Amino acid sequence: MRVLVQRVSQAAVEVEGRTVGEIGAGALLLVGVEEADGPDDIVWLARKISQLRIFNDEAGVMNRSLLDCGGDALVVSQFTLHASVKKGNRPSYSRAARGEISQPLFDRFVAELAATLGKPVPTGVFGADMQVSLINDGPVTIWLDSQNPE
Repeated sequence: MRVLVQRVSQAAVEVEGRTVGEIGAGALLLVGVEEADGPDDIVWLARKISQLRIFNDEAGVMNRSLLDCGGDALVVSQFTLHASVKKGNRPSYSRAARGEISQPLFDRFVAELAATLGKPVPTGVFGADMQVSLINDGPVTIWLDSQNPE
């Protein structure tokens, strides 16, 4: 699984002009699933994201996590995170898992993150055409890949 984590002061996702998920301060998570992903990837990412120290403490140092500061998370599916532009100018999405594989894994990731954070986690609508708005705080943007943890 690939996750683009963006620290935000607010974020929302709309489908057909209707807000389906929104948060205040916290993290917007764009999530892409590939065929090789499984339960271990879900658990690792949920723990890593909930404990990632990207929020400022009283001294202005990024030393607090979503768990520490009680921040929210908004999760949006995004298969394009698995784009390959190695050949030509049209991205290939062959590494992205098909919907029947990726949607259950995406849903399990959201459930695991909600359990880890101890609160509901709003999402977009899987497979829908979504408009995502955010105010990136910092900006802080971090790339995580469970198949290549660094």
